Amino acid sequence: MRTAAILPVKSFARAKQRLRASVLEALRRELAEAMVADVLAALERTAGIERTIVVTREPRVAGAAGAPGVLLLEDAAESGQSDAAAIGIARARADGFERVLCVPGDCPAMDPLELERLLAADAAAAGEGPAVTVIPDRHGSGTNGLLLRPPGAIAPSFGPGSCARHQALAAACAVRCTVQALPSLLLDVDTGADLGALRTRLSERPGGAARTRIALDAGERAGGVAALSGRA
Repeated sequence: MRTAAILPVKSFARAKQRLRASVLEALRRELAEAMVADVLAALERTAGIERTIVVTREPRVAGAAGAPGVLLLEDAAESGQSDAAAIGIARARADGFERVLCVPGDCPAMDPLELERLLAADAAAAGEGPAVTVIPDRHGSGTNGLLLRPPGAIAPSFGPGSCARHQALAAACAVRCTVQALPSLLLDVDTGADLGALRTRLSERPGGAARTRIALDAGERAGGVAALSGRA
């Protein structure tokens, strides 16, 4: 089954504003870039993903366009994750992809093996008709992954409360919907507490998220990270 990953990427200067209290400005941008690089690397290693469509206006991501299987689309308006995802989904539909997996650029612990199992289970159920799989964040309220088969099964609607909202959208469209938590996709990074939780996970699980580990280590040595305890 032809599958595309959709990766919206906000401009690094605008990304992770809620980390300002915990991370110095220069490191905040470096961390945002490192996390996107790690997500791209994980998607590249995921069997079953034929193409990754990156939607962004961030010039520092342009180098990804030269990587095998990566297509870069401009997000000229940069009006939010949902609109950026919709741009990628429209291109995937036009190019004949049968399903899309929308993921954020701030889940650097993403595990290709978990994604492969998710895709395989969805493919096995393809005979049951269109389907939506919602992958929640660690709080159970947001959405850190959205698998749509076909790509236009529902319109993406990310943001606060999106886990329940995506389920409601699927119900309104009479599309089968499941919620499946993937351990490596539980942790997106918006706050100092999130960053602390990510640091704990990375220390417990060697391997993966190489760029993010380097950025965090360098930030700690330079005193650029104020809180990794999970309290900020």
